[in-house]
Amino acid sequence: MSRLWARSTSRMVATVAAATAVLGGMVAGAGPAGADPLGYDPNAKGALAHIAQAVGAHDSYRAGYTGRGVGVALIDTGVTRVPGLDSGNVVDGVDLSFDSQDPELAHRDAYGHGTHLASIIAGRDVPGSPASYTDPSRFTGIAPDSTLVNVKVGASDGAVDVTQVIAAIDWVVEHRNDNGMNIRVINLSYGTDSTQDSRVDPLAFAVEQAWKAGIVVVVAGGNDGSTNYNLANPARDPYVLAVGAADTQGTVSAVDDTVPAWATRGTNQRHVDVVAPGVSVVGLRVPNGYADERHADARRGARFAVSSGTSQAAAVVSGEVALLLQEDPRLTPDQVKRQIMATATAFSSTTNQYRGNGLTDVRQAQVKPNAAATQSSQFWSTGTGSVEASRGTSHVDHDGVLLQGEIDVFGNAWDGRAWAAASARQTVWAGGTWRGHLLSGDGWDGTTWRTAEWTQPAWDTRQWRDASWSTRQWRDGSWVTTTWSTRQWRDASWSTRQWRTADLASAAWG
Repeated sequence: MSRLWARSTSRMVATVAAATAVLGGMVAGAGPAGADPLGYDPNAKGALAHIAQAVGAHDSYRAGYTGRGVGVALIDTGVTRVPGLDSGNVVDGVDLSFDSQDPELAHRDAYGHGTHLASIIAGRDVPGSPASYTDPSRFTGIAPDSTLVNVKVGASDGAVDVTQVIAAIDWVVEHRNDNGMNIRVINLSYGTDSTQDSRVDPLAFAVEQAWKAGIVVVVAGGNDGSTNYNLANPARDPYVLAVGAADTQGTVSAVDDTVPAWATRGTNQRHVDVVAPGVSVVGLRVPNGYADERHADARRGARFAVSSGTSQAAAVVSGEVALLLQEDPRLTPDQVKRQIMATATAFSSTTNQYRGNGLTDVRQAQVKPNAAATQSSQFWSTGTGSVEASRGTSHVDHDGVLLQGEIDVFGNAWDGRAWAAASARQTVWAGGTWRGHLLSGDGWDGTTWRTAEWTQPAWDTRQWRDASWSTRQWRDGSWVTTTWSTRQWRDASWSTRQWRTADLASAAWG
C-alpha cells in the first residue's frame, strides 16, 4: 500500500511547477516499443487483462456485469483525467487536501497514486458492451462501467492527516446517494501504525459508520511484511474487507500463487481476509507527476506505469465488489465480505495468516448462493478514543511544527464523543462545514463538488508539505515499499478475543 499518510519532514520535493505540469496534457514516456497498441504485453503478469482473468472478472463481463450503476468512492490523492479516465464515469467529489486551495490542483492528482488506482478500478478507453471488455487489446479496469467518485485527501506530495481521512469518510456516507451515484464501495489504500484498540479508535469508527450505511469498505492490509505481522489501522478493524497482495506468477490459476515478502501478514487473530493480484500491476500514470518524474523506469509505453502494493490489490477487489453488487444490489456489506471470502481460492505456498482465505474470484462470488451472513456486533468501535493515538507515528508538519495532540487539521480541539455522535447520525457535515469548520464548498457544479477557501487558524495548513509519502525504492520497475520503517506498521494491541477471519468461524457470524 503506497501510503496516504505522512512522516514529518521539512523538505519540499515536488515543486508547484512540476505538479501543475500534469494538467497540460500527455507526454511521451519511456518503455518497450512494439506492435502491441497498449505498449506492453496485455497477457503478462500485472496487465489488467491478465488480472481480470485471474479474479474471474472476464467471466462476469460475459455474464453481463461491468459495475454499471454502482459507485466506488476512491479516497486518495485525486484523479487526473488522463486518457482511460476521461470517458465519462469519473465524478469529482469533495477535495479535502491541502491542494484544494490551488485551482490548478483541486481534485487533480499531481502525485500519481490515486490515478493509478482509479484506472485499476474503473479505467476504460471507451464505453462498450460487456463482452467487449474481454478484449485484451483494450485498456479495461476491473469494473469499467462503475462510477468512480474521486475524493481527494492527499496533496501533491502525499501529505494528509488522519482527520482529513475521517472527514472524507463522513462526507461519503452523507452524500452516498447524491446525483444517483449510489456509492456502495469505498477504496481506502491508507493506514497508520496506530496501536490504539479499534474498539475506541476514531478512524475505525468512521469506516464502521460507512459499513453500517451499506458501504463495503475495502482497505489495503499493508506493505511491511518482512518484520511486522500486524495489519495497519483501519485494516485491522473487523468491519472492513482487508486485502493483501498476491503474485500470480503470470498464470490464471491460483495454484502457484505466492504472497510477496513485503506484504503485511497479520496474526492468527487478525490478518487479511483475502488477497488479489498486487505485483507489477500496470495502470495509468500521471505524466510529470511526482512518482512519474522520479521513477521513469516504471513507465510502460506512453500511458502506463507498473506499481506493486496492497494498494493495487485493494483496487482490484474494489472493482470486484462493484461487479458483485451490480449482480445483487441487495447484499449487505457483511454478505459481500462473506461471499468474497467464501469463494476465494486458497493456495499452498503459505498459510491463511499470510493470504487469508486466498485469491478472490468474483464470478464464483456471484454464482454462489447468498448466505444470510451477519458479523458479531461485539467489536463495534465507540469512536471516543484519542485522535492523536489514531495517527500513530504519522504526522504532517509546517515549518517543522508537527500537527499532533487532540486537535484536527485546523488546530481545533477534538471532541471524540461529540464527533462520534454526529457521525453516527450522519449530521457531522453541514453544507461545506465539518464539525462546524469550513472545509469545502457546499454543493455540486455539474459533476464536481465545489471547493471553498478555508478560513485560516493559527496554522496555515495551505502551506503544509510532506515528502515522505513516496515510493522512493523500486523493485523490478515497480513501486515497492519494503524500505518503509517498521514503525509505520505496528499494532500490538489487537486482542486475542477479536474476530477470526481464517475460516469464517461460526463464532464470528450470526
